[in-house]
Amino acid sequence: CREISLTHLTSQPRREIRLTSLTRMKWTEKQKRTYTGSTLPGEKKDTTSVPFPQSYSPEYVESGWYQWWEKEGFFTPEYHNKLPHAASRTFSLCIPPPNVTGTLHLGHALTVAIQDSLARWRRMLGCKVLWVPGCDHAGIATQSVVERRLLREHGKHRQDYGREEFLREVWKWKNEKGDEIYHQLRKLGASLDWSRACFTMDEGFSRAVTEAFVRLCDSGLIYRSEALVNWSCALGSAISDVEVEMKQLTGRTLLSVPGYEKRIEFGTMVTFAYPLEGVEGEVSVSTTRPETILGDVAIAVHPEDPRYKDLHGRACRHPFTERLLPIIADALVDKELGTGAVKVTPAHDHTDFLLSQRHSLPHLTVIGGDGHMTSLCGQWLEGVRRFDARERVMEALMEKKMFRGRRDHPMSLPVCSRSGDVIEPLLRKQWFVRCGEMAGKAIQAVDDGELEIIPSFYTKTWRNWLSNISDWCISRQLWWGHQIPAYRVSLPNSKNNQEELWTWGRTEEEARQRAVTKFKTLPSDITLSQDTDVLDTWFSSGLFPFAMLGWPRKTPDLAQFYPNTILETGSDLIFFWVARMVMLGTELTGQLPFKQVLLHSLVRDKHGRKMSKSLGNVIDPLDVISGVSLERLQEKVKEGNLDPRETTVAMEAQRKDFPKGIPECGADAMRFALCSHKIHGEDINLSVSQVLSCRHFCNKMWQTVKFTLGALENSGSPLGTTISPLSSIDRWICSQLYSTVLQCERGFENYELHSVTSTLQSFWVHSLCDVYLECVKPVLAAGNGAEDGEVQRARQILFHCVSVSLALLSPFMPYLTEELWQRLQPHGGTADPSTSLCVQGYPQSSQLAHLHFPQEEAEFPLVQEVARVTRSLRIDLLAYLWVVCTPTQAKTLLRFAPAVNTLARISNLHLHYPDDSENSPHVPSAPRPPKGCAVGVVNHSCQLHLDVQVDAISKRREKVVCTLQQLHAQTRTPKYQEKVPERVRKETENRISAMQQELKNLEDQLQALDRGGNRGP
Repeated sequence: CREISLTHLTSQPRREIRLTSLTRMKWTEKQKRTYTGSTLPGEKKDTTSVPFPQSYSPEYVESGWYQWWEKEGFFTPEYHNKLPHAASRTFSLCIPPPNVTGTLHLGHALTVAIQDSLARWRRMLGCKVLWVPGCDHAGIATQSVVERRLLREHGKHRQDYGREEFLREVWKWKNEKGDEIYHQLRKLGASLDWSRACFTMDEGFSRAVTEAFVRLCDSGLIYRSEALVNWSCALGSAISDVEVEMKQLTGRTLLSVPGYEKRIEFGTMVTFAYPLEGVEGEVSVSTTRPETILGDVAIAVHPEDPRYKDLHGRACRHPFTERLLPIIADALVDKELGTGAVKVTPAHDHTDFLLSQRHSLPHLTVIGGDGHMTSLCGQWLEGVRRFDARERVMEALMEKKMFRGRRDHPMSLPVCSRSGDVIEPLLRKQWFVRCGEMAGKAIQAVDDGELEIIPSFYTKTWRNWLSNISDWCISRQLWWGHQIPAYRVSLPNSKNNQEELWTWGRTEEEARQRAVTKFKTLPSDITLSQDTDVLDTWFSSGLFPFAMLGWPRKTPDLAQFYPNTILETGSDLIFFWVARMVMLGTELTGQLPFKQVLLHSLVRDKHGRKMSKSLGNVIDPLDVISGVSLERLQEKVKEGNLDPRETTVAMEAQRKDFPKGIPECGADAMRFALCSHKIHGEDINLSVSQVLSCRHFCNKMWQTVKFTLGALENSGSPLGTTISPLSSIDRWICSQLYSTVLQCERGFENYELHSVTSTLQSFWVHSLCDVYLECVKPVLAAGNGAEDGEVQRARQILFHCVSVSLALLSPFMPYLTEELWQRLQPHGGTADPSTSLCVQGYPQSSQLAHLHFPQEEAEFPLVQEVARVTRSLRIDLLAYLWVVCTPTQAKTLLRFAPAVNTLARISNLHLHYPDDSENSPHVPSAPRPPKGCAVGVVNHSCQLHLDVQVDAISKRREKVVCTLQQLHAQTRTPKYQEKVPERVRKETENRISAMQQELKNLEDQLQALDRGGNRGP
């Protein structure tokens, strides 16, 4: 094991890795190793009798552990009582429930990586942790999936089954496929409490949904009204405002619309004329939706528009229906838009609906819920699809010579985020949540500091959106979901009454009793019909933080873990989910559902594009974990629901980005890569190459522990936990570890996980491997066995550093750290062999404060710089190095002399310094360095002199010139001063200064050698 060298395992700088694409990163398929031990599922994995593999294999490492963790109950809050380091604090959170229909994507993986890191960290700190898994019934998505399946397999629509039978089919599908999400979460290593898993259609959760609806109705916060709603003809259902995406068009654009074979034109303004009634003349109006002409009931102009002053109170004759259209004046009209006169279609436009309320105009619905024109349009259009009707209307206008032109018009087109359909505003009677008062409380909670939103810049977004919130339409015209617990009441004398009578209740019997009281009649006189609509999925999701704990029942979980400690989710859910949880939680429980909201950025592909199936850039986390061939990636695209054009584009993108498929990276590498990004701020551009580089780091950890195990092989008695670093290099590495723990604490407390991962990787690679292991190898190689005190101390410190580092990394890399920690623990002799790393205490700076040696930490950068400059000057191994420095620097280099010799690869160190009786070392100053040496500059007071040949100095000069050119080029990049942190700019300036001095010295040396030759030592 002592022959293993870690010199060549140094990872690339992370910034360079992040700019590398998979097509340029060289990788070869690694042989997959399978764990072959006799461990049964749920038993602890055998790490003692199985040989340690030569290299890291994710499949080998990640097998077996999760079943054991779950069986032992490590992830349940009840296990807290067994922790020797248990603290009297709780930490609770819920996972944003993924749709039961889907599979996890990288956005989900980022959420899981962040939440699990926080949960595992808190658990290791001794907190009683509850992290509840859940799954959303996803009304629209699930119903669509099952409908397509039934049509494909049986040739039947849901209407052919009837509601009850169709719902049985949905439950059958859910029981067959619904656990796939949970399988994926386990593969990611999520430390969820599966005994409390929660599905939003479970009996208990459904009871909570009914309770919430009834209470909100009783308090007047839910009401029924006729209003314009966002209607998706493709879904046959209303959707909420936040489910509408505004597609920005700059002009004429052809777009695909569900149900249409050819693309439909949008982004044009059509102008046509309405003839004035009773007088000669016409009024030209402009519209982007000519198909709604049949629903026009008036023409509106601005009261101060001089062009139409004389027409106020007059009317126009409709060219198709002969209906009179009054000309009304209203300041809502934009004089500069189109002709300044607008057609008013109250049943199909939000602004027009407002105008109709002001001017008592009728509402004519000319487009039905299925997207076809209604009977009000006349036989020539009845039953015609809306965008086909658009063309017919245009032809009819031209035929009647009423068409006045068409031009490009920039516009915002509302599109359903669920179906891709163009939204049709339709007039419908629906149930709404009155949001104004609840939104005000949500704003106040943030303003008063009761609710903290992280990062804080989202508070402005929060305030702006909630200040302008509309009432929330919660009715959905679906069968799958929570059927609204409201009942239409029929009374003996109410058949001819146009007014709808409604009641609600937790059960039909309760609703009947409420109706008896409300309408003052006998129970036998009442006929109830439950609303066939279901509630918006986001209504049930909004109850998750307390419904998952048993609300409305007063359960022990609710008392102990509500409010939740934190809500962590993607910033895109701030309105869909977060605001609604805050509003509903505060109203229904009297408390905020959580104390903090942590919002992370969105994950995009390496080009900065939103991940989309049609672009071929959606990455399945399981494919990154296990690896996948290009052929399988292409098969997945073909199995999707893309049209042929999109399939071609997606497959070509995959061939370009993943020419050899995706390599096996493992869950640990993917989690570490995701958490290595700054999650607060700009979107995350993730490429598989970044995950692959983290796999390389995993292999470096593997090789480090392999070396460590070899060093501990004959260590004799267990090493224990008490260490006493004596040498300068031992004190330095222990102090570096203390500083690392301190930075991890700060990073976790501030939710800056990228800072924690960067700190840990830097310590492991640059401090532990590049420096300490190289320095300790000669000690271990020269030792005389277990009785050698220096060797035993080196083993102790090596064991201590590796063990503590594994614990620090455990929240991010649970599988790899468990595997390596279990193999190390027999040498420590302190851990219970039946326990897991995930329930050990997390290293704390207060426990390691005695290992903080600030002097060694402050002095060691000089040693590193001397070693770096020496190695950069040397072509072949040199026996002698002269350092011309100050007495203080000489003291430092003497203290770290073994490290200098090892890291700089020299056999003799000569220190030349001015005589200073107070600061001089005890060792006399060496003679001046010989003439003709190559000179390297560490800083203004420290120079290195090496005896080299002229050609070596020339090569060094060329290298320095090249490096200087690169550094100067960096400083001349656009916006260098604004984009590059001051610390980095200062470091670059110092490097340039040192390089310029070195270049001058090299040129002086070459001139001197030309004059006097070169002399060896």
